[in-house]
Amino acid sequence: MGIILFIVIILGASVLQTSTGFGFSIVATPFLLLLFSVTDAIQINLIFSLVISGALIFKIRSDIDMDVLKRLVVGSLVGMPVGIAIFMAVDLEKLKLAISLIILLLPVLLIFSFRINQTNKRDRFFGGVSGSLTTSIGMPGPPLLLYFSGTNIQKEKLRGTTLAFYLFIYSISLVLQLYFSGTNKTVWVSSALAMPFVLAGLYLGQLLFKRIDQLSFRFVTYGILLFTGLFLLFDNLS
Repeated sequence: MGIILFIVIILGASVLQTSTGFGFSIVATPFLLLLFSVTDAIQINLIFSLVISGALIFKIRSDIDMDVLKRLVVGSLVGMPVGIAIFMAVDLEKLKLAISLIILLLPVLLIFSFRINQTNKRDRFFGGVSGSLTTSIGMPGPPLLLYFSGTNIQKEKLRGTTLAFYLFIYSISLVLQLYFSGTNKTVWVSSALAMPFVLAGLYLGQLLFKRIDQLSFRFVTYGILLFTGLFLLFDNLS
């Protein structure tokens, strides 16, 4: 049963990551926490997210806003060490609760039409927040999703720029995680077993992306966030 659930999680999250540009870590992490320790779940998430970003980068490179990407990267270089410090210092159960609250806050702000003007400084700031969340909980997506949704960026530009940013940040974050937390056989065997389903998710996600319009894209975003946030919150409280 655990293996089947693991495969379903990875396949579904891969489809969402490919079609939306942010879905994998937000969807996969809460459910991976049911099957693995916090450290293992984060590392498995980083490995798969890195594979997906790397596989898509050449296909979607024309959609990347290079100026925004550079500012996000600069901000993340400040945020990643902060995230590692949080991960090493905070109780892991409290960290899981924090993940659920962060996820739940996002759709509330988005549904009530939270808007923020995009500036160079804010690009760097949200890059920094994203960097800290990547190394602490393996989830860079929430702050970028909130920021870019608030600016009404086109879905193609959102997916392209965030995937390029993830390729950089997941690479560095995985190295930092392995250095500070170590790793084990479970992480790499589980990742190898599920890799074919990641590849299947890449293919299915590309098909979905071509068929989803901007409005549907937004509703999918809200649904993903509400479902995963509530699920993880109730799991923590129980």
